[in-house]
Order: sequence, then structure tokens, then C-alpha cells
Amino acid sequence: MYYLILFLIAAPLAAQERWQARSMVISSRGIAATSQSLASQAGAQILARGGSAVDAAIAANAVLSVVEPMMCGIGGDLFAIHYEARTAKLSGMNASGWSGKGQTLEAYRGKGLSGVPYSGIHTATVPGAVDGWWQLHQKFGKLPWADLFQPAIYYAREGFPVTEVIQEDWNGTSSKLERDENARKYWLVDGRAPRVGEVFKVPELATALSIIAKGGRDAFYNGPIAQSILKTSKRLGGTLVQEDFTLFRSEWIDPISTDYRGWRVYEMPPNGQGIAALMMLNLMEKFSLPQMDPRSAEAMHLKIEAQKLAYRDLYAYVADPKVSKVPIAGMLSKAYAAERAKGIQADRASCDTRPGEPEKGHTIYLSVIDKDGNTLSWIQSISDMWGSGVAVDDYAFHLHDRAGGFSSDPAHPNVLAARKRPFHTIIPGFMEKGSQKIAFGIMRGGNQAQAHAQFVSNVVDHNMNIQAALEATRFTRRSVEGCGVMIENRLNEGALEKLRGIGHIVDLRAEYSGQMGGGQAVMLDTATKMHYGASSPRKDGAAIPEPDPYFLQRKQ
Repeated sequence: MYYLILFLIAAPLAAQERWQARSMVISSRGIAATSQSLASQAGAQILARGGSAVDAAIAANAVLSVVEPMMCGIGGDLFAIHYEARTAKLSGMNASGWSGKGQTLEAYRGKGLSGVPYSGIHTATVPGAVDGWWQLHQKFGKLPWADLFQPAIYYAREGFPVTEVIQEDWNGTSSKLERDENARKYWLVDGRAPRVGEVFKVPELATALSIIAKGGRDAFYNGPIAQSILKTSKRLGGTLVQEDFTLFRSEWIDPISTDYRGWRVYEMPPNGQGIAALMMLNLMEKFSLPQMDPRSAEAMHLKIEAQKLAYRDLYAYVADPKVSKVPIAGMLSKAYAAERAKGIQADRASCDTRPGEPEKGHTIYLSVIDKDGNTLSWIQSISDMWGSGVAVDDYAFHLHDRAGGFSSDPAHPNVLAARKRPFHTIIPGFMEKGSQKIAFGIMRGGNQAQAHAQFVSNVVDHNMNIQAALEATRFTRRSVEGCGVMIENRLNEGALEKLRGIGHIVDLRAEYSGQMGGGQAVMLDTATKMHYGASSPRKDGAAIPEPDPYFLQRKQ
């Protein structure tokens, strides 16, 4: 009896109390974190072969284009932030494609369209991802270009077992696939989505990836793949021409940033929505969030209200800065944030916010760190699930629908025009303080900037590690209007009632809702030379470390 009593007393003292479901992955070598475990494994194997973070990201992204095809692929766009450990320099890659010279409001109206549609060939702009891959590899790659595509080619040709979250997305969007002849042929099995665990093959995509592996970016933009895209476009009445592809180039861009309680947080500048995450942080900094429970109504309310103000400005001002004036400096001004923050009331939700005067998106995200500490924040997408809904003749991959990101209002800075990049939802994030460098990202359209700000707050205000910060209960708002907000149901009932009591219209979602977007993160600690990886349970992914060279050690 004495020992039983001792056990009952001692056992709770030894047990851990924690709010996160998974532990971080920790390694002194590289880590690849993606939204599907086969892609993470491919990235880790590339690292083990001596590849750089960029090499691993390209390989993992190519695998994701096969195993998570409704979200990403060679028919889409890419943004990335690269941290070079040797120089401590950040480089930004904007590989978002532009509209064709025939994609104008006037041309669309001539075809009987009232404005920019949301699906079909007229939503397809030039895909930028492959050129982005190529430029990043030219600058930071270590392994031969062709080697990076072997895992993806293998899975496309030999098949892969369909995982749970991906199958749910596939099944839920099968009606979109049914509307396109190629999509039905390439991506449905006897008229249905593949089942969980069913092995799915797409040899036509393997052929496309093999062409890119052999011929590089020119095989895509000036070779047989561009020809098939143009053939598909012409067959469906599209306006894309060869010159749209030949002239396109991605751009190296300096990230923009803000200071948040001693951390420097970086995003890519417009034409993307990353600036909204920085604006949210500038607003949130005016309140005492570090003294609040992250699961409290008070903390959640302040973050929701900051999102409303930041997103009003986001949708009013962000466009392609090469074509339209975007008031970036004013939007990031701390003084502007202080003025806007005065409109946030602690005891009442605002349901009618307006843009201020700063000058008086579906997706995959992955992050990689290599053994040398080079770190990559990488996001790639075909926009909506299955993009435009148009699968390319001969090669199966879908064209994205990024033209849907343009405005049909001639007075708006983001109005559709020729050779212009549309407003973009996909954003990579990066943050640093002292020896800690974190590459992070969270998916799902307009959710992304608000999710970035919540992740940063979880790390900075609430002292969470990167895995806990990804897992923590989040909110998202799908409309800039009204007081509606989706919140995961792990928030306690008392906090929910307080939020409802001050005017929030709460839509409770699942514990780990896909509406909040899955995400990944990796962290480098330059002081300890240790690397950390994290992956959100809202997706099918994992953070997988590069294997240590135990098989290469000499026998004792």
C-alpha cells in the first residue's frame, strides 16, 4: 500500500503538461519540412547527397506537384526568401508570372466577359515557378539540376499512395475536374477521386518533369511545354502567345520588414500580401499581448481587430509596384500604425472598418535548412484548388488562375492590364533575433498574412517554440466586411462567450481546421549550430531531418 500511495503521489510530478501535440525535430544537420511526408523525405535525401537548401526545396516542391497536385505545380507561381549563413544575407525571389499582352479588360469585354473570371483559360497567366527554381538553383544550387527531379519523376511514373488530407481535397473538388476534358482524363479514376491509400500514377506529368530536368527553364518557356500550353490556350479561346513566355523573367527582390518587440520580421513586398502581416504586427505592438494568455478572449480580440484594419489597406492599395504606385513606406510606418490602432476598442468588435490613408489565396509551403545553416522560406501555388481548372494537353499539369487576383475596376491600382503581375496571396516569412533565425509560412489564400502575424505573436509574445506556434489555436477571416470570424474549437467556452458578447460572430471550426492553413517552420540557432523543424498537424506533412552519416563510419 505504501508503494501504491508513493506512486500515485510521484507520478503526476514526473508527467509533463504541454499544449502542443508534437515535438520539434532537432538536428545538427539539415531538415526539410513540407506538407506531405514523401516530399519531406525527398528533400532530406537531397540534403544527404550534399545538396543545398535550394536543391532540397526544388526536389520537394517537384514531388509536391505530383502528390499534392491540386495545390501546386509547374503551372503556378513561387516566392522565396533565402538566408545565406556565410554572409548572413537575405535574398528574395519573386517568381510570380505576368499577364499576357492580350489580357486586358478591353480584350475580355470583346470576348463577352464582364470582367476577370475566376476559372477557365482566361484566368491563366504565365507560370513563374520553373523560372524561379532555375534562378535560385543557378545562384545557390550545389547538385546537378537534373538530379533534383528524380524523386518527382519516380512518383509520377511509378505511383504514390494518396494521403488523407490530400484525398479529402481531391474528392471535394472532383466536380471541378469533371468540367475539363484533360482534367477528367488525367486526374480522375473511373470518374472519381482516388481513395486514401490508393496508388495513383500520372505518367504524362513524369514526361513534363523529365523534359524540364533535361532542358532546364528554356524547355518550359521556349520549348515543348510552352508549345503545349499555347496549344491548350488556343483550343479554349485563350490569348496567351509565345512572346509572353519568352520575355518573362523572375526577379530578385529585397524583402521588406518591421521590428516587433525586438524581433526583425521579413516578408516579400507587393505584389504579395505579406505587407499585411507586418501591418498587423505594427498594430498589435501597441497592446500588452505578452501579458495576456494566448487563449484568452482579450488576446484573440486584439489580433482580430488588427487583421481588419490591415486587410482593408491591403485590398485597397496592393498591386504590382512596377505598374501602380503602392504606398509601402506609409503602410509600414509605426506612426501610421499608432494612429490606426486608436480605432481598436478593447470592449467592442468593429464591423465596419475602412481603409486608412498611409500617405497623406491554395498553396503549399515548405521550409528547408541545410547542414551549413542556409535557410529557405518557400511557397508555391496554382492559386485555387486545381487552379484555372484547365489541365495542359499532353502533360497533365494544371495552369493556375492568378488573373483572378486582378481587379475589374479600371480605377483600382490592381486592375487587369497587359504584362502586369496580379495581387498575390502566397507569401514566405522570415524572422530573426540575435542567434535565432526562423523561416516560416502558413498556407491558404487570404488566410496567410493573418496567420503569419499570429505565428510571430505566438513565438514573441507567448514564448512558444516553432512547433507549438504552428499548432496553437488560430482564427481566420474570409471577408474584410462584417464581424464574422472562424476560430478553431480548442478555445474554451468562456473565451468564446466573451468574444460573442463584444460583437464577434464566431464560426467554430474543427480542432485543427484546414481553414486555418497548414504550415511549416525551420529554425537556425547560430550560437549552438543546432537546427529545428516543425510541421502543422493541419496537413499530411512532416519535418524530416537529413540522416546522419552512420553507415559511412568506419567499423571499429
